[in-house]
Amino acid sequence: MSESPDLPSSIGVLLRLLNQNFSMHVGQALAEAGFGDLGQMHSNVFTFVPEEGIQVSELATLARVRKQTMAQAVEELEKRGYIERHPDPSDKRGRLVFLTEKGKQVRPTAMQAGEKVEAHWSELLGEKELEDLRRLLQTLLRKLSEEGPA
Repeated sequence: MSESPDLPSSIGVLLRLLNQNFSMHVGQALAEAGFGDLGQMHSNVFTFVPEEGIQVSELATLARVRKQTMAQAVEELEKRGYIERHPDPSDKRGRLVFLTEKGKQVRPTAMQAGEKVEAHWSELLGEKELEDLRRLLQTLLRKLSEEGPA
């Protein structure tokens, strides 16, 4: 594949640029809904917190980020009233992260905005092509996950 004059050929750079586009649109929708104090690093928390709560280390594993990065995001979101932490009944030293009522309002707004972005991408690429891209990315992530950490 040859590099076009205005676009890189590196898949990593292309994925990053597409992620930035996606995040910009979702961030804009969140800001319009009154959640302007959220950044891209916070999305990993909202994406992976289940109703029954989760430990920070598990969140970090699911989001594939460093534990320190996740701990910082959780701390910021707790200060802003989006999450709260409670003792983990199955681990005396552990604490579980839960979404507050305010935090629970973020996910539907972000999901709707994400769906709009994907619908637009589908219009630009074609529905089959976007689904092929989704399937290929899922397959690659699954295979990398099966390999385990490097």
